[in-house]
Amino acid sequence: MSAAVLEMTARTSAAERLADFARVTTDDVDEAAEQIGRIFCPHDLKPVRPRGPGFSARHNCAAFDGFSINYVAYGGSVSIDPGCLERFFLVQVPLTGTARIRAGVGEIDAAPGRTASLLSPTIPTRMMWNDCAQAILLLDRRMVEQRAAALSGRAAGPVEFDAAIDLDAPAGQALQTSVAELMRLAERLGPSGRLSPVAMADWREVLLDHLLNGQRHGLSDAIRRFSGQAERLPRALRAARDHLAENAGEPLDLAQLACASGIGVRALQLGFRRHFGVSISEMLLDMRLAALHARLAQASPDVSITEIAFDLGFTHLGRMAGAYREKFGETPSATLRRRMS
Repeated sequence: MSAAVLEMTARTSAAERLADFARVTTDDVDEAAEQIGRIFCPHDLKPVRPRGPGFSARHNCAAFDGFSINYVAYGGSVSIDPGCLERFFLVQVPLTGTARIRAGVGEIDAAPGRTASLLSPTIPTRMMWNDCAQAILLLDRRMVEQRAAALSGRAAGPVEFDAAIDLDAPAGQALQTSVAELMRLAERLGPSGRLSPVAMADWREVLLDHLLNGQRHGLSDAIRRFSGQAERLPRALRAARDHLAENAGEPLDLAQLACASGIGVRALQLGFRRHFGVSISEMLLDMRLAALHARLAQASPDVSITEIAFDLGFTHLGRMAGAYREKFGETPSATLRRRMS
C-alpha cells in the first residue's frame, strides 16, 4: 500500500464506513477512474494539482436489489465529470470535506450537516471534491421512474430533481437519517449477509417515498394533484377515492361509488376531473396498474401474471398489457423477468 493511501487511511479511519465492502483503494488516478467507473459510470477524473501529493481514492459499496449504499472518499482536490449518469439517481451526503456540484445550469456547495446533493440521470453533472468523503445512495433509474409514474398518473419518463438537499429541513433530515440507517444495517449484515425479500421491499418503499414525496422534482405537482394533496380535498371526493382504492378489484359501479361519496354521479365525475385531473375510470385503471407493478416487483418465481391480473380486476389481458407498457415502458413479463434475474 502506498504512502498516500496509508496517509489517507490514518486521516479518515474514524470516518470511514463500509470498510468490509472495499472495492477500490488506490493513489493512482487512472486506476481510480477506471475502477470506480465500473461501479458507477465512466467519468473523467482529474486532480486539481496533477503533480501535487495527496491524491487517493477509496470506494466501499454494499449492493442491494435496486439500490446500493456507498462510501466514497478522495484525498486532495479532484474534479469529477460523469456527464449524464444515465442509469441511476445518486443521493450524496457529505461526511467530511466539501464538494461543489454543477447539475445542469445550477450550482450547489455541499457540506456536512448543511447541504447534500441529488443527481438525476438526465442532467449533466460536474463536481469538485476537496478532501471529501460522502455516503452515496444509488437508486436504479427505472425503479424511480416507474414509481413516479404510479404515483402521478402519468406514463413513465424522465424524473429530474432539484439537486440541492437542505439537511436542515425535515425532509432532508429524514433522508439523511435513512441513508445512515441503511449504512449501519449493511455494516451489521457484512458482505455475506442478506436482507429478506420483505425487508428489501420495505427499504425500497422508504427510499422511494423520501425521494418522490420528500424532494422537489418535475412530477411533484402531478403527484400531489393525483393524490388529492394539491388543495383541500372535499370530503365526498376523498370518500370516493378511498372507496375506489378499497374495491379496485371489482367492476366499476358509478351508482355505488356515488352512494359511498354522498353526491351524485355527475358531480363525482366533474370533481375527479377538477381535483385529480383524470376521469374515474382512468384513476381506477391507474390504481390497478400500480398494484400490478408492485405485485410483480415482489413476485415469487411461480407467480402467474394472468392470475394476478384477474385478481386485480383486469378482464382483458391484451388491453391490460398495452396499458402497462404505455405506463411503465415495458411488458408485465419484462418486469417479472427483471425481478427474477
